Order: sequence, then C-alpha cells, then structure tokens
Amino acid sequence: MVDSLGDSLDRALEGAFTRRIPQSAQAQMKYLVKQLKGTRAVAQALGISQRTVERYVTGRLKRPRRDLAARMEREVRKRWQPQIRARARKKAASTDGIVVSTRARFGFTAAPGTTDDARVRHITQALGPRWAERLFEAREQGATEQHLLEIAAEGLGRYYFRDDGRRARGLDVEFTDVQEIEIVL
Repeated sequence: MVDSLGDSLDRALEGAFTRRIPQSAQAQMKYLVKQLKGTRAVAQALGISQRTVERYVTGRLKRPRRDLAARMEREVRKRWQPQIRARARKKAASTDGIVVSTRARFGFTAAPGTTDDARVRHITQALGPRWAERLFEAREQGATEQHLLEIAAEGLGRYYFRDDGRRARGLDVEFTDVQEIEIVL
C-alpha cells in the first residue's frame, strides 16, 4: 500500500515528538478517555462498546485484537503532544519549509514542440515555508489527497522544474501515480 501525502505530513510532525506514545492498551485507552472527555466518545471513535472501553481503562482487558490495537494507536497518535506538533508545524511554515522525497509519474503541459511525456521520476526537493504552510493548512481543513498532491505539484514545479522562476516559464506539472512519498521537516 502506498502512503498518502496526508499520512506523510502527519508522520513528519510525529517526528518532532519528545516522548513515545503510551504503549499498553490500558494507558492508550486512559489517554483517549482523558482527551475525548469520556468513555462514550472513545467508544464511538473506536467503533466498540462503552463497556469495552471501561474494561480496558480498569485493566480487566489487556490485549486488544490487532485491528482495534491499530485504531487505538492511530487515535492516540492523532492527539499526542499537540503543542509539540503545533510548534513543528509553525517552524516549517515560517522558517524551515519541508523536504519532499517522492517517486511518482510527472508529466507537463508546456509550449508546443517541447517534450511533455509523463515518466516516473525520483525527486527529493526542499519546498519553502509557504508551501509547507499551504500543505498543513489544507490537511487540517480536511482537503482531499488529490488537492494535497496539486499543492505539492505546484511547489515541485516551481522549485525543481522551473528553478524558482529562472527557467521553463509556463510549465505546469502533473503529479500522478505516486509510488512513494515522504515529507521531512
């Protein structure tokens, strides 16, 4: 399964964590109950009964099924260290930017007579703070994966293909068939 750009953005922010997420099922469930302010909300978020949540919190249940363990970990990661996550996002969006490393098919819309056949390329490119901010804002507002890829394509087009405006003016980049993608802060 190929990672999505949105998942890669989330993982990049998780790289800034200063502590590990809770490891045991009981600790994860207690954390979720505290964050979501009750067992009913946790049960709805995880798709299990409220009584099951209570059993994990008290320690009567200790080993969740594999699918439940994955859902619990995902929900904890989403909420873990929000201030650290916000600080890393702010730093990337104001000073540092991000680095996009991808293997995908790139095609172009350009002037007549130029080669615009799409082909798979492996590209690692730093994008400025403006692009980091646009990607994080879009992700936070629930943008689709396609919209995130369009933003990344604009950034890659500007920095990689057009050399920040020094060449290939008017070149529009098509970013499709993503085989792998990783974001680094």
